[in-house]
Amino acid sequence: MKIIKDPVHGYVEVEDFALALLDSPALQRLRYIKQLGFSYLVYPGANHTRFEHSLGTMFLADVAARRFGLSDDERTLVVAAALLHDIGHGPFSHASEPLMEEFLHCTHDDIDMVVEEKAGDLLRASAIDPDELCAVVRGKHTLSGIIHGDLDVDRMDYLLRDAYYTGAPYGSVDAQRLIRHLIRTDVGTVIDENGVNAAESLLIARTLMRPTVYYHHVSWIGESMFQLAVLEHLDGADKVECQHLLRMDDATCMHTLRTSEKPVARDLSLRLYERRLYKRAIYAGSDQVSTPLFEQGVTIEKCREFAAKIALDAGLLSHEVLVDIPSIPSEMSLGVRTLNATRREQWRLGVYTLPEHRDLVAEVSCEVLHIKKPTRQDTLF
Repeated sequence: MKIIKDPVHGYVEVEDFALALLDSPALQRLRYIKQLGFSYLVYPGANHTRFEHSLGTMFLADVAARRFGLSDDERTLVVAAALLHDIGHGPFSHASEPLMEEFLHCTHDDIDMVVEEKAGDLLRASAIDPDELCAVVRGKHTLSGIIHGDLDVDRMDYLLRDAYYTGAPYGSVDAQRLIRHLIRTDVGTVIDENGVNAAESLLIARTLMRPTVYYHHVSWIGESMFQLAVLEHLDGADKVECQHLLRMDDATCMHTLRTSEKPVARDLSLRLYERRLYKRAIYAGSDQVSTPLFEQGVTIEKCREFAAKIALDAGLLSHEVLVDIPSIPSEMSLGVRTLNATRREQWRLGVYTLPEHRDLVAEVSCEVLHIKKPTRQDTLF
């Protein structure tokens, strides 16, 4: 057993089977994947990694497994799944998720191939079935609720950790109290009546962190610039080349983009490196757009089509306009009406461009995307 000092949870005990996984290439790679993607452009302290988060999630999963009285085999499975649950992330975490969906037709939860290649033998040596572990991570197992749900330990850790490193005062969650009041049922993990306040605190914290951290416009502009740089770099590439890039860590990926043969990829990645970012031309809420058209979000390919149309009508080059249309948040299963409404109100459609083109792009975007004219507040820096 090894003990690791974690700034969020204190001393974390790592058992021998988990230590072998922790030292594997799949986990060590996560030391070089930022947990919050491009949020460091807003919060200088947001340089924490998926490795730290995986360690914290493992710790809380172990606490929950013991709370539920799981057998040794079940507890080992849950702890291993919590530790490995993020090894499928691409460079800059969720910033590369749409690219994985576009080129590889998978998400970061589809870890079967990575698990088998990087950790399969280690898991079997500890009597853990790799296929069963992958099912837990995908949410397709009776034990999935511990790390995959409204009140899962994954969410508890990232809220605490993200608040700690960004300095945002909204992510306070009493994880230990929350876990003490969780109950396993045939339909998943639920909370007893004495834990309702702790559960509400978690949901409120996440709702408050969304506009402040997770959906901060500067982070999303950075993500959009990164995604276009990757699209340009991979133009004409085959699946093997795409897979190779999307399995890189942050630094290797950025170096690849900055030395790309494609000039747009080089320019965008250099702008990111030097923090010379595009600016908001449009930042429209659901009251300004026809939300049914965008209810499920828009693929990265369709966003590029919108951007190309706006750029053409504005007399600009296609890479000088970025369009970002995320999916409208679905209702939380706990049915907290006020929070559900707040989450929908926080939704924004973004159109970004170079500073000197903001007014022109805003005008054209309203026509192309059928957006009500923005107020001055909608276009503030």
